[in-house]
Amino acid sequence: MNRHYRKTIIAGNWKMHKTASETVAFAAEIRGKMPENIRSEVVLCMPALNITTAQKALKGTRIAVGAETMHYEEKGAFTGEVAANMLTDLGVKYVIIGHSERRQYYNETDQSVNRKVRAALNAGLVPIVCVGESLAQREMGVTAELLAYQVMSALSGVSARELRRVVIAYEPIWAIGTGKTATAEQAQEVCEGIRTLLRKKYDARAARAVSILYGGSMNARNAAELLAMPDIDGGLIGGASLVPGDFVQIIEASRQED
Repeated sequence: MNRHYRKTIIAGNWKMHKTASETVAFAAEIRGKMPENIRSEVVLCMPALNITTAQKALKGTRIAVGAETMHYEEKGAFTGEVAANMLTDLGVKYVIIGHSERRQYYNETDQSVNRKVRAALNAGLVPIVCVGESLAQREMGVTAELLAYQVMSALSGVSARELRRVVIAYEPIWAIGTGKTATAEQAQEVCEGIRTLLRKKYDARAARAVSILYGGSMNARNAAELLAMPDIDGGLIGGASLVPGDFVQIIEASRQED
């Protein structure tokens, strides 16, 4: 992590977990466990139905509430979808875009991800843009090329000034929910590669300001090692974010000095 230039962000992704009442119980438990004087930005991204409940239950804590997805249109006949202005009207700041599960199960493409990034930025949201490779793609040796395409596609039309409001999350698909984790060195290599790519597309100043997170089975046991890497600026946490004690341990692990 490099706190001199960018934020450390610990973001939870609850996916399709927790009812409203379970969210209230989670908030009550984590209140008593949160460390004091944390410098990291902490956010829990959750199902849209839980956002208002969570905001009320977490009021007064250092935990922000974010969304897991959004539509790229401002409004229209898109049954079941959520628009960016619906999120900002609730006071939401962060939204996850292009998670591998959205790409796999809901046919999101690099092009639709780009449209969502543009819509999020236009609405004043901070998009957490997910990129990552499958195990087969890694074994084929195309990780760098694939991620370069995903990142450049997602950022098409995004200016250097807008880039400062973008967060990128590297999530190797082969490590999501499998218990497998990229080694700290593997994760650093990819995150460093993403930053190098941003430096070439924009400039050094813009690239060093972007927070790049690692996702893919980050947990209380491996967080400190991963977060010690110079180009890993936080984590996008799945299962461990559902357990207050585990999530707090990851937050604690982010309190490393440069």
